[in-house]
Amino acid sequence: MYLLIDIVDIVFDVMYWLIIIRVILSWVRHDPYNPIFRFIYEVTEIVMGPVRRLVPIRGMGIDFSPIIAILLLQLINSIVVDILQRIIY
Repeated sequence: MYLLIDIVDIVFDVMYWLIIIRVILSWVRHDPYNPIFRFIYEVTEIVMGPVRRLVPIRGMGIDFSPIIAILLLQLINSIVVDILQRIIY
């Protein structure tokens, strides 16, 4: 069961890093048709799409959805890990 908790942590860590990479990609020119970049956008859109609909881009064009998405992922991660730890004990 500890392996499952480790896997959950790894999945959430990967998602955090993919969101950070997506933010960095938004600052530089890149080929949007590159399979790696498409993968990053498609995977992170699962989380960032709903957040972006709830928190639209504000006046100056600043997108706060990555920050909110990471905070939500951290919250969900801690809840899931807590539930799994309670199941173990």
